[in-house]
Amino acid sequence: MEMSDDIYKDIAQAYAAAAEKAPGLKSRFTAAGFDPAAVTSVADLSRLPVMKKEELLKIQRENPPFGGFLASDLKDVGRIYVSPGPIFEPALSDGGGHGLDRLFKAAGVGPGDIILNTWMYHLVPAGLLFDEAAQAAGATVIPGGVGNTELQAQIIAETGVTSICASTAFFLTLADKVIETYGRDAWKVKTAFLGGEMGDWMAKRRRIEAEYGVSTWAAYATADLGLVAYEDGGEGYLVHPDRVVQICDPVSGEQVAHGEPGEVVVTARDATWPMIRFGTGDSAFALESNADGTVSRISALQGRVGAAVKVREIFVYPRVVEEVVIGTPGAKAAQAVVTRENDRDMIRLSLVLEDGADASAAEAAAADTFKLHARIRADEVNIVSELPENAELIVNQKDR
Repeated sequence: MEMSDDIYKDIAQAYAAAAEKAPGLKSRFTAAGFDPAAVTSVADLSRLPVMKKEELLKIQRENPPFGGFLASDLKDVGRIYVSPGPIFEPALSDGGGHGLDRLFKAAGVGPGDIILNTWMYHLVPAGLLFDEAAQAAGATVIPGGVGNTELQAQIIAETGVTSICASTAFFLTLADKVIETYGRDAWKVKTAFLGGEMGDWMAKRRRIEAEYGVSTWAAYATADLGLVAYEDGGEGYLVHPDRVVQICDPVSGEQVAHGEPGEVVVTARDATWPMIRFGTGDSAFALESNADGTVSRISALQGRVGAAVKVREIFVYPRVVEEVVIGTPGAKAAQAVVTRENDRDMIRLSLVLEDGADASAAEAAAADTFKLHARIRADEVNIVSELPENAELIVNQKDR
């Protein structure tokens, strides 16, 4: 797939202008010897080191509230969101829920639909972004917010809600409450926009679709950037056309090869809140790339970058161990432990099986699934009777 060259032209103009208004941004550019006006390609863009969320937090603490990164006047800021940290994110009114309206349109939700939005409306952006986006797509929104299960179930039954925005767990709670209290006929919901979860999430979604007669949809959005990518019926997430997404080595910041996991690094076309080479801390891999190596379609998230462990030059993410549980018949839980022995990284898998599961078949399946997703072999697969509750998926003991 080709990417429009104009995006680099727009980035060059937007960030050169932004640097004149935002002293924090200007000093970031100066420290890196980076001239935004000279950007004509992703190679030029990549000369700027990746900025981590932790770094933005530190800069904001030193110079509150925005760390000198706001490239517009305060009068143009519609809202200030507060993410855990706290990090302050100014939101300029754009009417489309910062791109999330694309998700509703892809799902065929619009005029005539009634959406119950159970995302939180306070401080964080989720509630208001979904609300704005659904309205921009032409739907009617009930701002439910979090909790109040009985009342929200009543609302679903009595107003004929056709679509729900919720965490997977809360969606299940609401659906069961409606059916149990008002009967199956009161359940008119056709689409569900669910929050991403680690674990066997896609399988859980397939079960929800079969059991409750809904289609499920999700997006990858962050407080700093708004929508980064969204489901459109194809595999993974389609990248928003106003975002340059790179998958980068979490340490060096260099773009990794197509299909290799790494940190999701995003540059927004617009620079009112200048997100350029911003490291999200999330890991994923490219399913489809543009000619210049930037990403047009990304995989589901593999976990947080800090949770990955480097084994024989390859980052292994917690998601790989979850895939092992999904792909191994009879597996209940798994854990990978990484050690260093005789100057070689070793990775061992421990599996907990259901009673009566075939141990040798499970060992073979676990080894194959691990190799498929991690792209290296596990040194050993061991069957264990149990793992501690909430055991970490991957444990780094290399330095012991």
